[in-house]
Amino acid sequence: MFLKKVVTAGALSLMATTSAMACEIGARVSIVGNEFAAIQAVGAGAQECTGASVETNLTSEHQTINVAGLSGNPSEYTSAIVANSSIVALMNEDVIRPLNDLVAKHGAGLQKSQLIKIGDDVMAVAFMANAQHLMYRKDILEQVGAGVPTTYEEMLDVAEKIRAAGIMPNPVGGAYKAGWNLGQEFNNMFLGYGGSHFKAGSAEPNVNSDAGVKALNMMKSLSDYMNPDFLTHDSNVTNAEYRAGNVAIMNMWGSRASQQTTTEGVIDAVKSGHAIAGPLTVGGGSSPASTLWWDGWTIGKNISDAEAEATFIAMTHAIRPEMLTDDTSHLAVWLIDGYQPTTDAAGVFAAAQAGTTPYPMLPYMGLLHSALGNELADFMQGKESAEQALADVEAAYRAAAIEKGFLQ
Repeated sequence: MFLKKVVTAGALSLMATTSAMACEIGARVSIVGNEFAAIQAVGAGAQECTGASVETNLTSEHQTINVAGLSGNPSEYTSAIVANSSIVALMNEDVIRPLNDLVAKHGAGLQKSQLIKIGDDVMAVAFMANAQHLMYRKDILEQVGAGVPTTYEEMLDVAEKIRAAGIMPNPVGGAYKAGWNLGQEFNNMFLGYGGSHFKAGSAEPNVNSDAGVKALNMMKSLSDYMNPDFLTHDSNVTNAEYRAGNVAIMNMWGSRASQQTTTEGVIDAVKSGHAIAGPLTVGGGSSPASTLWWDGWTIGKNISDAEAEATFIAMTHAIRPEMLTDDTSHLAVWLIDGYQPTTDAAGVFAAAQAGTTPYPMLPYMGLLHSALGNELADFMQGKESAEQALADVEAAYRAAAIEKGFLQ
């Protein structure tokens, strides 16, 4: 419910914005985060501050370096930009600090819906919502006489029509890169089939199930219409394929929507044919085969109080209402006072309205996600059964969860 509330709040809030203020800081700020356009805009906003250095490391590898980068004393970074999945690892390692005092001192311009609380502690400040949803070439679908799919079964039918017509050999795009991306695609499909990652009230895994097998089989069917190198394709590569005209239909992050027709090198056919719809369902289910997310920033624990205060000031400046301009408003579904949704936000709003399940913010979910990403590639390559792959996932997860003390 939280994410649906913040999406709605961000969209409907049209209150007057505060006047722009200069941003002066007295200590260093160093930010690590993902590299897509919305986060780049936040990083650029923080770098408007003067008085001390503000450095950013925005990279697709952020999840492999943020824990280590915040673990030193003092830590390399003062802030990590995270989502409702990646914050868990930082909390598990105790490398980010509660923000209650800083919110009280410098957070008057933040909305309550932006404050991510774990118990009584504010641990992050959210600035955008996100979800994966359908992106497609309406001109290609019209060419083969296909309607816009609302289910993954219909996506397969559309893909076959496109291939049979000789328009594209591999019309489906998917961020199926072995590792985090592959694990996330399983999570989406698994939830669409009604799966539950853990047994009720426990950290016991529950993916080696009917829903898990069905999810893998659907993913394998979709991969038959993807580039043969799909296990190397993350979001960046998948989007590049789409913009080059090699892909006609895919499940993609809403935060990438604005870049599909504006990135340098995108072909004219994609510019004129690009369209967006909500997330798909699967297997006759009513809940979308997707997950709902927030992105936000945290502040490191292993830094001085002066650096923490400077970082809070800089990051709050970066997401002030005045940052919403013609150049930035279309980059995300912003959870910022004054945001008015654009056409690029339609898929994320559809995801929220359809009751898409928020990504599980559990202390052990990251361990399961890692196990999924590491163990499912063999099945996708036809080297083992779905049941064996899922058994391998649960075994790998159990070993990690026992080591971390989540299981006995």
